[in-house]
Amino acid sequence: MKVLAKIFCFFLFFILGITKFSVSVGICRENEQQALESLKKEVYDPSDSLSFWIVGKDCCEWKGVVCHNLTRHVIELHIYGFFGYLRINNLEWLPSLLNLENLEIDYVDLSKATNWLQVINKLPSLVDLSLYNCSLHHIPPLLNHNFSSLETLDLSRNNFSSSIPKWVFNLPSLVSLDLSDSNLIGPFPKGPVNFTSLMTFMAGFNSFNCLLPGWLFDLNNLEYLGLISSGIEGAMPSGAGNVTKLKNLDLTFNNIEGELSELFNDRNNFLPAGLRNSSSLTELYLGNNKLTGTLPKSLGQLTMLEIIDISNNRLEGVVTESHFTNCTQLRQFFASNNDLTLKVSRNWIPPFQAIDIDIANWNIGPLFPMWLQTQKNINSVDISNGGIQGEVPTWFWNLSSQIQLLDISHNQFIGEVPTISTPSWSPRQAYWLMYLDSNNFSGLLPQISPNVTVIDLSNNFFSGGLSHFLCETNKSRSYKLEVLNLEGNDLSGVIPDCWMNWPELKVIILRDNNLIGGIPRSMEVLNNLISLDFRKNRLTGPLSSSLENCTKLQKIDIAENELDGQLPPWLGTRLSYLIILSLSSNKFYGELPLEICHLKDLQILDLANNSFFGIIPRCISNLTEMVSVNKLGETDIIYSSHYFEARFRESAMVTTKGNIYQYDKILALVTSMDMSNNNLSGDIPISFTSLVGLKFCNFSKNHLTGKIPNGIGDMKVLESLDLSENQLSGQIPQSFSSLSTLSFLNLSYNNLSGKIPVGTQLQSFNSSSFQGNELCGLPLLANCSSSGRIPDVDIEKDESDEDELDWFYISMAIGFGISFWGVCSCLLFKRSWRHVYYRFLDSCWESLCVKLQIWGWI
Repeated sequence: MKVLAKIFCFFLFFILGITKFSVSVGICRENEQQALESLKKEVYDPSDSLSFWIVGKDCCEWKGVVCHNLTRHVIELHIYGFFGYLRINNLEWLPSLLNLENLEIDYVDLSKATNWLQVINKLPSLVDLSLYNCSLHHIPPLLNHNFSSLETLDLSRNNFSSSIPKWVFNLPSLVSLDLSDSNLIGPFPKGPVNFTSLMTFMAGFNSFNCLLPGWLFDLNNLEYLGLISSGIEGAMPSGAGNVTKLKNLDLTFNNIEGELSELFNDRNNFLPAGLRNSSSLTELYLGNNKLTGTLPKSLGQLTMLEIIDISNNRLEGVVTESHFTNCTQLRQFFASNNDLTLKVSRNWIPPFQAIDIDIANWNIGPLFPMWLQTQKNINSVDISNGGIQGEVPTWFWNLSSQIQLLDISHNQFIGEVPTISTPSWSPRQAYWLMYLDSNNFSGLLPQISPNVTVIDLSNNFFSGGLSHFLCETNKSRSYKLEVLNLEGNDLSGVIPDCWMNWPELKVIILRDNNLIGGIPRSMEVLNNLISLDFRKNRLTGPLSSSLENCTKLQKIDIAENELDGQLPPWLGTRLSYLIILSLSSNKFYGELPLEICHLKDLQILDLANNSFFGIIPRCISNLTEMVSVNKLGETDIIYSSHYFEARFRESAMVTTKGNIYQYDKILALVTSMDMSNNNLSGDIPISFTSLVGLKFCNFSKNHLTGKIPNGIGDMKVLESLDLSENQLSGQIPQSFSSLSTLSFLNLSYNNLSGKIPVGTQLQSFNSSSFQGNELCGLPLLANCSSSGRIPDVDIEKDESDEDELDWFYISMAIGFGISFWGVCSCLLFKRSWRHVYYRFLDSCWESLCVKLQIWGWI
């Protein structure tokens, strides 16, 4: 019996095993196979993202499809469109996958699947749902949701333009919620929520524009809270509960107010006593808010804290060693741009080994912070504008070889700078950024390592030539330098002809030195060059054709030199990306080439103080960037690097309103045209008035004639206009009165006459803006009727208008003559018509007499 029992058990086990095996090797369920095949047929997939889905083949073997080992139901579906465009117009096939637990559709256009939520709500077993970057435009409300098992929900990178619906806050099993960057608006619900299991909540890069809800800190299991740049405003909530499990808090780039110390005491309880003594918090981001007060010493009790960012707030006071007493795990400390003072002993040894330290704009000096010598793992240091004086210690220059981002600018350092070296074993993607500008360094320029990507030595007292720096290089290494700034030193001699050693250069700034000679030929190899600034030197010769190959150039500023010659046509045909072209205060001459009108991206054109002659090109209206009025997007012009995330902000010098201004943060909004102090003649072309996006214009001190175009009133954003010292005639156009943004005007010393148009802006200018003309009316003292005559104040017409009026009267006279003689000739030569006409007149006269008798008039 025992043997039979064993045999029976063996066969039973064998049969069950065979059954299990047969199920596990079965094919995809038929209805689910059909659902996925219908998707495959209907999807718009021009890049063949789903090419590996082969109709007729077992869908359980398709990439992105996961089936249950036993039941062969589809339990996971992953569709990615980031390798190419992919659009799914409807999700009606989805409810066939009733056992689906994980649905991930990322980088897929679902904008036409408007019922996406109602369809997904039919999946009762769903645990993980991700619709990341799917062009969704609305989150519909749900009276009853079917997401009781849902643990992760990712709807980030969409464009909902609405508030978060209530059903989202009633998901008791939810562990992770990501609503980041989806154009959501506030406010958050004020009442209780059902997030008992929530550990991660991310909703940054939205526009809630509301207070931070208190219930967020009643979530006992919350570990990560990310609301970066989400429009959070006002003070922190009071009476928050226990959040001792919180590990990462990110509230940067908001409008949070109040004292930072209040966040760490029992009165506010935002970071309650449990958290202050807790070992859980590792990352705290509160930068770029409006926090005030001092840095609380209780911060030093966060023993597990690795990263803290309190930069760009309004903090003040003194920071001492006690603030870091137990911060043994601190690796990154960002606290720049606060009014804080660091007071530690000369022999202080911090309890941490930091990687990144940013305390820019603190009061650190006057002595050099010797405690930096203890930081063996340091990777970036920013102690700029710290009031530090004297020489930089030798040990720090040695330490700097491992510091990839070093900013010691805007201090009072003196002495020479040694060779800036980096490890020879650095990987290809490694970069070094060195900012030593705005100090008192002197001597020869230091040589740099091939891995240095940005070097800023501007506004110091370096002297000598450039050859030592540019030409004495390591020929066996490829140099990565992209940004070279040597502005404002005492450098002299010629610009050496060895630029072939620096093929990655994007930005070259040599302005405000004593350099002589011409622009070297070897600059033609700088194919990546974007910005070239040689302003205020003593350079001579023509505009070198070597720049013709630098076709990516967006800025050329060679003003205030002694360059000469005519402008080459390639300036407009080859350098089509130019945004800034500043050639003022040189010795250029000749007519302006028509090719300059090809510069459609040009925003700043400065040709002042040269010897150009001829007319202003009629094609000037082709400068389309000056035609655009509504400039959206970034306000500054930024150049990025191949090797790092740091960016270079462009700047430009603009002469306007009688002064010189430097624009950088709002440079993208500036449009300027300056052709003053040349020998230009002819009239101001009518096409000039089509530049309705132009803000600053100066045509003064030329030989321009003719009238000011009437269309100038269309230039609604014009802020400054200088047409003085020309030979312009006629009246000031009445349309001037509509220039409401005009804050500077100079029409003096021309041949203008008549009454100054009445307008809010024009009468507010000083009388000197109109002197040297035959004008009358405010703000001048000359009364338009003082001579006994009233001048013609009609709106002056262009010649084309006058011609059109003359032809109107001529054609009217011709028409009358033809009509009159046409009728008379018919009556004269056609007898029957003449008799009918006379009988008609007799009849009319008899009828009129009868009526007059009835009325008693005759």
